[in-house]
Amino acid sequence: MSTGAKLESPIETEAIPVRSDPRDGSTHPPSPNPKKAERSDELRPALSWMRGQMVQELVKRLRRKHRSKIGAELRGRMRKRKTALAMSAAVMGLSTGASDISAFDPRYSISLMDLDPTEQRVHAMDLRVSETMKEALAEEEGVRLVVYRDVAGYPTVGVGHLITPQDGLSVGDRITYEQAIAFLESDLEKAEKGVKRLVGDLPIYQHEFDALVDLVYNVGEGNVSESQSPRLNRAIANADYDSIAEQLEYTTAAGKVARGLQYRSERRQSIFMEASYEDPRAVEVDKAGRISA
Repeated sequence: MSTGAKLESPIETEAIPVRSDPRDGSTHPPSPNPKKAERSDELRPALSWMRGQMVQELVKRLRRKHRSKIGAELRGRMRKRKTALAMSAAVMGLSTGASDISAFDPRYSISLMDLDPTEQRVHAMDLRVSETMKEALAEEEGVRLVVYRDVAGYPTVGVGHLITPQDGLSVGDRITYEQAIAFLESDLEKAEKGVKRLVGDLPIYQHEFDALVDLVYNVGEGNVSESQSPRLNRAIANADYDSIAEQLEYTTAAGKVARGLQYRSERRQSIFMEASYEDPRAVEVDKAGRISA
């Protein structure tokens, strides 16, 4: 979820018909309020499977979009490189001596090495959330293509996106995967800015940045402020990375410990400390061969 106003895992309260094809976004039935209704045990594995299919479909589309973006960036770099080489050749052709090459416009210089944030810590301003983190976030938040009310009553859709008046959506409206991705990327951009304000000049690795983005996305920037999270801010001020990792644990919702938030905090800390993005939930298989976390 992308705000500090709601820390609980979304629980929909409106019954929406179950359909058949997860690829078109129609099969993501909401979990009913347990006080109002109960689903039979026979349905639970199917519902869990369908939710997993929704996440897989969104991840597939995220990867496809990323590949297209990378291809466009590579083509752009090649054009710049050709321009730089042409400019360099022109300068050398016009020069009367080797010393005149120093007049070459530095704007067309070719960088031989870029800093790799997976190998060394860099300024947060140079970072964006990784594609791996986007996928992990989708797994944690789930994907909902029908607008529902979360446990606090807020209209929500996509990957934990809170509906705003500008979205023009109401409970029961359906969106596409592309809209869900657009909401996700917009919310992530806000979370990235929140992390950059939080860490200031502290250099961080890509995976450390990703973990902090997950934190801000999950609890909201207000909950990581100095007044609300003094220990986290003190650890950042002291460049104490171990202490920062310790402060990434947010496990309570409405005053109660939530098992889902415990898993998410464990995963977040693993990302920060070890660049390990795997889901820590234990997988169990019952006597009927059904898999559950």
